[in-house]
Amino acid sequence: MTQQARRLRARLAALGAVGATALAAAGVQGAAHAADAPLPVVITGEDRVDLSLHSDNGDPTEPQVDLRLDVPGEEFEGDGEVPAVHRGEYTIRIDARGLEGVAKADLPCDADGLVAVCTGSDLYAGTTYNRIGGIRLDLADDSEAGDTGSIVVTGEGEGLEFTPLTVDVRVGGPELLNRALSLPKDLKAGETFEPPLGVMNVGGVPSEGAVLRLYGSRGLSFPDDFGNCSSTVVDTGPLLRQHTEVLCAFPGTLEAGAAYTLAGPVRVKTADFALHDIFSSSFRPLEPGEEKTLHEGRRQGSGPDLTLERAGDADPAQYTRYAELDLPTTNTYDLELTGASASGAAGDTVTAEIGFANNGPAWISALRSGGEPFSFTVVAPEGATVTSAPEKCRTVTVDGSVPGYRCWVATPLLEDARLTFPFELRVDEVVEGARGRVAMPDWDNPFDSDPSNDVAWIVLNAPGEPGDDGTGGSDGGPSDGPSDGPSAPGTGDGDGSGDGTGTDDADSASGGGAGDDADGGLALTGAQGVGLLGGAAVLALGLGAAVVVYQRRRAGRDGEATA
Repeated sequence: MTQQARRLRARLAALGAVGATALAAAGVQGAAHAADAPLPVVITGEDRVDLSLHSDNGDPTEPQVDLRLDVPGEEFEGDGEVPAVHRGEYTIRIDARGLEGVAKADLPCDADGLVAVCTGSDLYAGTTYNRIGGIRLDLADDSEAGDTGSIVVTGEGEGLEFTPLTVDVRVGGPELLNRALSLPKDLKAGETFEPPLGVMNVGGVPSEGAVLRLYGSRGLSFPDDFGNCSSTVVDTGPLLRQHTEVLCAFPGTLEAGAAYTLAGPVRVKTADFALHDIFSSSFRPLEPGEEKTLHEGRRQGSGPDLTLERAGDADPAQYTRYAELDLPTTNTYDLELTGASASGAAGDTVTAEIGFANNGPAWISALRSGGEPFSFTVVAPEGATVTSAPEKCRTVTVDGSVPGYRCWVATPLLEDARLTFPFELRVDEVVEGARGRVAMPDWDNPFDSDPSNDVAWIVLNAPGEPGDDGTGGSDGGPSDGPSDGPSAPGTGDGDGSGDGTGTDDADSASGGGAGDDADGGLALTGAQGVGLLGGAAVLALGLGAAVVVYQRRRAGRDGEATA
């Protein structure tokens, strides 16, 4: 794709400034392309496919190659009919005869054996509306390790000039699997551990070099400094995306069927606030010439090189495509609600500022759940009516019948988060010492070190007795019941503000993410080990959190920083 884009830019430059300007104008306005010069069209798609001898090569129903046409101009983003840049018939020819004896190819359009012909009549700016079809590749009965072949895709049409696409296919190339990881026993936040990193080439041919990628979310770091490694640290932006990444290049040959271990230890440091942070390691083949460019724009190490050494006989069952751990699992945090007190005569409006805090020491990463929110409920004191509630609070019924509000706190949540939820109350009738309950759901959360401060009070016109000043502390009353109110509101524009007003430095408290729009009540799922719905506990995992080793592919885990 990148090479094709460069070819397109070169062709536009060859047309001259006037021609390029005309093409751009045609794309923006949607007018048909003028016939004074051919319209350059690039055939795009994956230009390389490696077929494994040890897997189904992805979902058997999904193609590995998505063919599209890239047409100059700005893509249409409005409503209504998409304007065409070019009108006129064109033909795309897919020739996969180069795969005979190498692999099977399922071609789109009108296919005759290993040749297919696709036709069309309109072209639009960009690639979105110019899809040709997909090519599915699978092993043939006579496929052998080291077999190679290619697919050539060409096009023709009046007033059009196509840049062809060649898809190189290789069977049984180097395929690197990673040593499976196990959770270090009794690892505590602030400590360092050394994972047993290793790699096995289960492919059919040697790999001429390898790249190791180490990834750690916000609570993890890598203190070692190796000359053949480089690192990047992302410590700004959404908390879900903050991380450290290390890439190490190993130029030596990894023989087919052989396993290798690191010649020296690699340390992973956990921060004092770390809890269920994600660590992953992955090896992939080193591409030709990549060693010279791998570390560009990154902090290069200055210490001795990290090297690989061949291991003895290895069991492929001990190696996996992706190796990940969630750690540490022994840290805790302390969620605290604080109430408020106010006085007023009948008809007065008063403000009660509810506080929500994480007293640490751990942050609440919620990395596996994508940032699902916490919630708590608020019930107004007797004789008072809520006239204004924070933006991230919605009306619900508490204990099945009591009118109230449910408020939402976005995650991740920092280890020192402090949020404020101001409620305006109208005093309809003066009731001395009237109390309204503010409470987290009654749940069994093994990571909350002090459940006693999960309940607080709004006190109106207190007579002054000790304990009636709105401070926290459970009264041992009934827990919040199921909510009949609406599901969780969206918690903002992705900044994870978490409070109702934005007056507290919310960006430093929690980070937004895909889970900001999650439905339901208090939810702390995935690596947090607890799931709640509608504010009532429906699932609680045991106190001993097990290692989570995920086998799903994670975008960018094999050499690109996770943004």
